[in-house]
Amino acid sequence: MITVIEQAVQARLVAAAPKVECVPVTLGYDRADPFAVRMSFPAPATLEGIEISWTFARELLESGLRRSAGLGDVRVRPYDEERTVIEFHAPEGIAIVLMETEELHGFLLRTTDLVPAGLEHLYLNMDHNLARLLRDVP
Repeated sequence: MITVIEQAVQARLVAAAPKVECVPVTLGYDRADPFAVRMSFPAPATLEGIEISWTFARELLESGLRRSAGLGDVRVRPYDEERTVIEFHAPEGIAIVLMETEELHGFLLRTTDLVPAGLEHLYLNMDHNLARLLRDVP
């Protein structure tokens, strides 16, 4: 049974390292972390020169396809009928990524096939997560 989804997409970096425009980005979803999606950027697209991954709420990505969403480090909003803007805010600055809305929508459909929206809590392993949290407590 499939428990992890990864999808390669093209993204246009509007504010990023010099000379980087279109880069391959990997979208990820793991049923073990049902509320979250992951977006990974390859090393050449980052200021640090290493692969960077951002993890944020699946619901934020879904809401941002229709209207502006997010107040924190990650913000998502429609750009036009075909593209979506995702902003990543960090102490080093802001990266603005422009992606095809249809690709994001397709990715989200695959995630909801794996874990239906509103039923994420059924896929949480609370005992395992609590044990991991308390493992280092004396």
